[in-house]
Amino acid sequence: MTTPEIIHARLVNQQIAETKFSKPEEIVTHLVAMQAQEYAMAKWAIGLRLPNIFDEDIEQAFNEGRILRTHIMRPTWHFVSSADIRWMISLTVPRVNAVNAFMYRKCELTPKIFSQCNDIIVANLEGNKHLTRATLKSELEKKIVTGDGVRLSCIMMQAELEGIICSGPRDGKQFTYALIDERVPKTRPLTKEESLAELVKRYFKSRGPAQIEDFVMWSGLTVKDAKAGISMLPKDFVKEEIDGKNYIYYPVPAASGKIRSTFLMPDYDEYGMSYKDRSAIYSLPPKILDNPKLNIPYNRMIVVDGQITGSWKRTIKGKEIAIELDFFKKINKKQEQAVQLAVKKFCSFAGKNYT
Repeated sequence: MTTPEIIHARLVNQQIAETKFSKPEEIVTHLVAMQAQEYAMAKWAIGLRLPNIFDEDIEQAFNEGRILRTHIMRPTWHFVSSADIRWMISLTVPRVNAVNAFMYRKCELTPKIFSQCNDIIVANLEGNKHLTRATLKSELEKKIVTGDGVRLSCIMMQAELEGIICSGPRDGKQFTYALIDERVPKTRPLTKEESLAELVKRYFKSRGPAQIEDFVMWSGLTVKDAKAGISMLPKDFVKEEIDGKNYIYYPVPAASGKIRSTFLMPDYDEYGMSYKDRSAIYSLPPKILDNPKLNIPYNRMIVVDGQITGSWKRTIKGKEIAIELDFFKKINKKQEQAVQLAVKKFCSFAGKNYT
């Protein structure tokens, strides 16, 4: 398998090239979790992978609880489906709490304080209430000193990691919290072995070809857990050495026709964030790759033929949107046309007129 073949397989497996899905929750379920701290761009990450869908459609899916936003894995905000949130939290929370332990101590947050906070949060959200962080902060401060933003963030994140709260519907442009038990249908609990097998299988099926180091970085789990999960993969997964690196992937189905390989990639998109080794999507000199101002690949990138080729910015004014493109290297006329189509797709998704 060559680098272009790795790129092709990832575009297909990540549902960017083409997709059989039509609903936001189907994309999120396929990818298991999608990084989502930049909410507007996280919605575009879903829209990028779906035909004929708009920002408002994903907003509706979010408000209806078909996709949820919470802290899991490394930890950071992720979109996750209602069917997966409980077992994903259960599997990844020990590692996340280990990462957070220093900050918990620095903020003088003890198990007793967390328990008190959780009781207050539950009491205020019971009865299908959906409250903003500011409202919950006011209630907490009647009995607990929430302190600065970091301390409050730790309190709220710990309640998420305990499986107590998750995202509720938005209140205007404000995010709210809801009780998981009231917002998410009950699902069968999975053992750690079942959860690990499921996560590893879905990661390599949706992101392969990928390496064990990629999975460890993406999931935040240990190498030991990764190896255990890989040992449980079905026999139809392929393990192949490519240029001295060991890759795992599910056989890639043949594309039905012309596939999308040029697009405006959102901040923190899974096409870049899913891999520790991102060499396949880079064909740029070190002076560009190592430029901290460009923040590759975490920023908004222009992807041409599956590789990062530039960056983009958007400016919204009313019903109009201006897109600024900055290319790191020269592209040909055919590639320019593909980029313009990508720009139009984003503007259509956003429901704005392109200027």
